[in-house]
Amino acid sequence: MYSRLLILHFPTREVEKPVVCNLTKLYDLTFNILKATILPRKEGIMVLELSGPKKNFKAGIQYLRDQGVLVKNASQEVTRDEDRCIHCGACTAVCPTGALSIKRPEMWVQFDKKKCSVCELCIRACLTRAMKVQPVAEAFFE
Repeated sequence: MYSRLLILHFPTREVEKPVVCNLTKLYDLTFNILKATILPRKEGIMVLELSGPKKNFKAGIQYLRDQGVLVKNASQEVTRDEDRCIHCGACTAVCPTGALSIKRPEMWVQFDKKKCSVCELCIRACLTRAMKVQPVAEAFFE
């Protein structure tokens, strides 16, 4: 099983078509939409996690490109400022992947970056602003 976080930029003509759903139907890929926005000119931007067999994954990416969708690797990561974190646990309540969890019996918040899907829910939940989004090198999917 192969999995990647991707940013998809949809041109105006593709916004209303079921392009992402076709990844499941045609290529046996699963997706989890983490964030989606339609811009004023009706262009679309979507962040999703795409998973499936590597052979199907490459074919699915090619299908997206053939539809005029620009495909890039996710270009940010979530980090935690250890000095600001008070281990209140607010972030653990909203984390959908379990990347943030409470270590018991110490009651400390643990952060596993490998599980993080960059959904940014923890950033809004963090009372002390210890959770932040940090840009990383953006690259086109190859």
